[in-house]
Amino acid sequence: MKYLIVGLGNPGEKYKNTRHNIGFIILDALANASNICFEPNRLGDKAVLKFKGRTLILIKPNTFMNLSGKAVNYWLQKEKVPVNNILVITDDIALPFGKIRIKAKGSNGGHNGLKDIQLVLSSNKYSRLRFGVGSEFNPGNQVNYVLGEWSKEEEKALEERVETIGNAIKSFVTIGLDRTMNEFNNK
Repeated sequence: MKYLIVGLGNPGEKYKNTRHNIGFIILDALANASNICFEPNRLGDKAVLKFKGRTLILIKPNTFMNLSGKAVNYWLQKEKVPVNNILVITDDIALPFGKIRIKAKGSNGGHNGLKDIQLVLSSNKYSRLRFGVGSEFNPGNQVNYVLGEWSKEEEKALEERVETIGNAIKSFVTIGLDRTMNEFNNK
């Protein structure tokens, strides 16, 4: 059984350690823990993880956040993954730092990456895992905040949070969305 796990972010060193790149950070940690490497590929970096009889196609789009739909659609078609086997990982300023919210479908919540995926797929019925990055910014300063680097306190807590999300991804592909939501939401 195949799954498409997409971590949203922006390519390049400039964005590497920013809040907006939590999707890339999570997939990099999952790949490192599994001794697999990402390889440059069409519309993104790709790694393949085998876990308990499942094949996880890990994608870090290189299309920049606002055009993520193009990469998601390409890999969905190329790998012939059913839409209910997609999990998109993204940042969320509406959640406190480190909180996890997994949903089967929903609005884009003003997130440009999710907005583009919804537009390209003509659907909001794909699973997403939102990682809370908090909202410690002044009005009108949202872009600088999400494109800003983690605070020292956040960096210290990230390792445990990222490991928890790795476990949530493995849960999603083995026991399913509903049980994963029950176990990991608001953790």
